[in-house]
Amino acid sequence: MENFYWLGQIQPPQRKSVGDKAFYLNQLLKLGYPVVPGFVVGADVLREFWQNHKWQEPLLGELPYSSLRLNVEDTAQLSALAKKIRQEIAKADLPAPLLAALISATQQLNAPVIIFRPSLASPLATGHLNISGLLESHVCRCTSTEIAGALKQAWAELFRARSLYYWHKAGIELQQIGLAILAQPVWPAVAAGEMVLHPNAVEIQATWGLGHALRQGHAIPDYYQLDLVSAIPIHRRLGQKTIAYYPTEASVSPTETSSHPLNLTLLSEQQQTAYSLEPPQLEQLSQLAQKLDLQLGSPSILEWAFIQQDSALPPQIYLIQAQPTLSPKLKTEASLSVTNPVSANTEPLRGLRGSPGIFCGPAHVIASLSEEQNLDNLPPGRILIAPAIPPHWQHLLTRVAGVVTEQGGMTCHAAILARELGIPAVVGVKDATRSVETGSTVLVDGNTGLLYLHPPETDILPSNSDNSTGMMPAPLSDFSPSPIGTQLFVNLSQPPRKHLSHWWVDGVGLLRSELLLMELLKNPANLSNLGSQWIQEIASAVEPFAADFAPRPVFYRSLDLRNRADAYSPGTQLNAVNSTLGVHGTFSYTLDPSLFDFELQALVQLQRAGHRNLNLILPFVRSVEEFVFCRHRVEAAGLTANAPFQLWVMVEVPSLLFLLPDLIAAGVDGFAIGSNDLTQLLLAANREDPQMAMAFDQRHPAVCRAFEQIITTAKKAGIPCSFCGSDLHRYPEIIEKLIRWGVSAISVEPDALSPTQIAIAKAEQRLLLDFARQQLRNT
Repeated sequence: MENFYWLGQIQPPQRKSVGDKAFYLNQLLKLGYPVVPGFVVGADVLREFWQNHKWQEPLLGELPYSSLRLNVEDTAQLSALAKKIRQEIAKADLPAPLLAALISATQQLNAPVIIFRPSLASPLATGHLNISGLLESHVCRCTSTEIAGALKQAWAELFRARSLYYWHKAGIELQQIGLAILAQPVWPAVAAGEMVLHPNAVEIQATWGLGHALRQGHAIPDYYQLDLVSAIPIHRRLGQKTIAYYPTEASVSPTETSSHPLNLTLLSEQQQTAYSLEPPQLEQLSQLAQKLDLQLGSPSILEWAFIQQDSALPPQIYLIQAQPTLSPKLKTEASLSVTNPVSANTEPLRGLRGSPGIFCGPAHVIASLSEEQNLDNLPPGRILIAPAIPPHWQHLLTRVAGVVTEQGGMTCHAAILARELGIPAVVGVKDATRSVETGSTVLVDGNTGLLYLHPPETDILPSNSDNSTGMMPAPLSDFSPSPIGTQLFVNLSQPPRKHLSHWWVDGVGLLRSELLLMELLKNPANLSNLGSQWIQEIASAVEPFAADFAPRPVFYRSLDLRNRADAYSPGTQLNAVNSTLGVHGTFSYTLDPSLFDFELQALVQLQRAGHRNLNLILPFVRSVEEFVFCRHRVEAAGLTANAPFQLWVMVEVPSLLFLLPDLIAAGVDGFAIGSNDLTQLLLAANREDPQMAMAFDQRHPAVCRAFEQIITTAKKAGIPCSFCGSDLHRYPEIIEKLIRWGVSAISVEPDALSPTQIAIAKAEQRLLLDFARQQLRNT
């Protein structure tokens, strides 16, 4: 077809038709570098498709040729328009000649899985604009239906809410933009990652399998730093790699619509504890870096993979993408020009990965927690940079586009909420508030835990997009879980998404009330006068969870306010700040039960409305007396009169390890292990302190023995016990122990559901196999 271009055959005048991404790879291939082959669907193809399609709404047909006249700050309007456009594109049929040419070209790639990468073809995108991470790639199997769908999805990236926001803020009209699509085969990779060339060194990030695990934030990569000239290793750091992605084999039937083009695989314990690159592979990357540096100049960013096409031959290195800042010599010879997506003039600040994702935009800095009056002027869509996120600030995270804190670890409340809201977060960044000024443009990379101080100023993305999947892994909607005996619950604090509530989870194992109700709690009021209103507000907030997940259980955890600025309580001072060891949890109920009683009345109201799947978890219980106090109030409210209501205790205070039988005798219906607080209190390792990150380890023998004691005690008493965790899927050895001890359910964050389900299935299979082998030995 006239507007299809093959890598290696593209000429400089065709650059505007194929886009920069494809043109760079084309030039590297011409220079003899190992580049994954592919072809480009030229920018004119999208223009012709748009002109010739009969749109249901004439306005959409004129959109690419008209000015974008809408209020991009109105996220609801922006998201609605973006969603409508993408739906129309998805429903449209490709012209028969285009579809035939597309199928013919993809068949020539000779691969069961294809990736379609947007390649911006516009003079405005060359040299000064950064669109890194703005336009996402789409993977599909090599069938006519999926190929057509993936091409249209890649086209639709141009019209995402965040894209429309970007074009508007950058002063770009849609008619000035050309979008080409680069199609490449997805080959099986032994290892993959990124390589950054600096003047005197090369940085390498690597993981097992495809680089998809890094882009999705599902793996913390191995890190290597080598001297660029001598290739001598300067530094290396082992990452956290528990899962890997591989392309679906050709043997999978194309008619199996539930099969995703990428297989999510749980890595063996040996692979998890090993570096993903062997010394010979590092040497090959180093040699490639030296050669590239001579021609491309530095800095440069390249995506690479060691491809295993033939099991009888060693893996071969290939370049997949390149974003170089090229030397004047190569600019002239190859007619190339590019700007590094992240300026290398200043080294990024390093922290801990709190929530995956990348966002570039203006910062709003709060240098001290005492300056919270400045939060009144916090505009939406900013990157909030602060020493920490106290509980009474957490409602602000619904307005910001990214979060950076100087304190906190991967399990801190700010990181947990950021993951659920789908915004990037980096925590534990030393001197972040001193290094950034309010209004300056920064880039927060939650995938790597880096804060870049001087990215291009034009790279501003919106705080909200039309991405309804939020933090969920890419293959979630198509994931086909293996049958498991252990219940898998989800932890939530935001209204349920349809793809979650109608999926295969067994219910909500932890509904965090203090995060769910943060909008209600951010402006304290006189509860004695507004009690009925509070009851209705709480019921309204909880009802969607009960309705959407019915008949599956929803475990609501009552309020655990660790800062009295979170809410007003008669007779208390609003500025009295409590730590983990302060006045909160059920102990605070014994001092003043008014707010707890409002929660109980709200649950009773929901019960009477027919929501019988609601249960209650008591937070941070320190003693049997606290539980009995709460149980009496629960009974007085009438909740226990309606079966199958259950009253559980969150086991997160070490004192309960000595009181479990007493709690059972006092009438507790179940235990929920609060692994984060229990771990930090057992090990005296503050999970909010990044310096204590290495000490905060749920694999510690003392912590594991505590888990075992709780689970086995519950099992002996015949009551359920669930385990609530954050990154549990990163430690499959813990999952196997939990199942061996008899845990009844595991409850994790939404982004951890798929890998946790796989880990549970594999652990159960190993235990069944061990049992079968033991039975054979006994016969």
